[in-house]
Amino acid sequence: MSEAITYFDEVREIVQEMGGQDITLCKQCGLCSGSCPWGRMEKESPFSIRQMIYMGRLGLEGFESDDVLYACTTCGQCVVRCPRGVKIIDVVRAMRSVVCETGGIPKNLKAVLGSINSNSNPWSQDSEKRIDWTKGLDIPTYTDQEYLLYVCCTSAFDGRSQKIARAIATTLQKAGISFGIIGTEEKCCGEAVRKIGAEEEFSNLAEANIELFNSKGVKKIITTSPHCYYTFKNEYPEFGGEFEVIHYTQLFAELLKEGKLKPAKGLGKKVIYHEPCYLGRHSKVFEAPRELLTSIPEVECMEFDKTKDDSMCCSGGGARIWMETEAGLRFSDVKAKEAMAKGADLVVTACPYCIVMLEDSLKNIDKDETMAVKDISELISDSLE
Repeated sequence: MSEAITYFDEVREIVQEMGGQDITLCKQCGLCSGSCPWGRMEKESPFSIRQMIYMGRLGLEGFESDDVLYACTTCGQCVVRCPRGVKIIDVVRAMRSVVCETGGIPKNLKAVLGSINSNSNPWSQDSEKRIDWTKGLDIPTYTDQEYLLYVCCTSAFDGRSQKIARAIATTLQKAGISFGIIGTEEKCCGEAVRKIGAEEEFSNLAEANIELFNSKGVKKIITTSPHCYYTFKNEYPEFGGEFEVIHYTQLFAELLKEGKLKPAKGLGKKVIYHEPCYLGRHSKVFEAPRELLTSIPEVECMEFDKTKDDSMCCSGGGARIWMETEAGLRFSDVKAKEAMAKGADLVVTACPYCIVMLEDSLKNIDKDETMAVKDISELISDSLE
């Protein structure tokens, strides 16, 4: 047996060992590629999830471009279509892990990992600034409250996204919810780190956060981001982190039914709801966001042509939010154009990544002065006032 064949066999075994066991179940039917958003772009993309899986089965033989491997947004649309139930995202993550160990990841993502290691967040911000979003607000420190409010790195450090954290926190206060924040001791949840393929860094983050949460007596966590929600709920348990996790839209919907939230101020807008992949397709939280939107007076709610499990990704997941994507290959551009065609005044979502991507797209197509992007929390907060 040649050295090359032996090498590729070893790589394939490593991919399986790192979580890509399902790679052997794939029968190359092509439904994954037929479902992938990349096939709906104006320009032809070199990315094919079917070919990527095939390449993984060959031990990454023929692999040439990290940019192709890192094109997947992990939106999960291929997973819900796979007739054999292949955990395709796990396969992609495992393949990335092999590449990550060689240091072959795209340069933008190297900067993200560098920031995680030095600042505990992916945005190259000083960790001491993690609670800057609370300025002017009386947000309590977590002691023995019912909930820990975990604000994702994007909403903690990004100026635009900080408005989401503020809206969620002030709404919780108005509803009389017992909550607090830990603050600068917190680290990134690690969701994007794991999608990059940096398993060791993810493990370090998860273990550190779990130790921190346990030391504070945390039992219940409210997340501002669907990505944090998915990670805490589905991935932290394998590291011993057993917490009751809820996304803010789920909690707000419960408070609405209990009469603790009473939107009163009319909006007078046509809004269209963009489904975040990690809240909708991945976590099956479909109704809570819509219940919140319809509770606001004078709101005309609209839907995209494809919703829920069929919804199109914004293209920010899978660490793509830090990658550069040329015009004609941006999923969020497609969503923005459809929203414009339907006559929406606002594109509304419930994910900080989606906010970033959709706002950039409105600027890209010169429609940022015609239509705005809002988080549901902002609309609820404004309506309560």
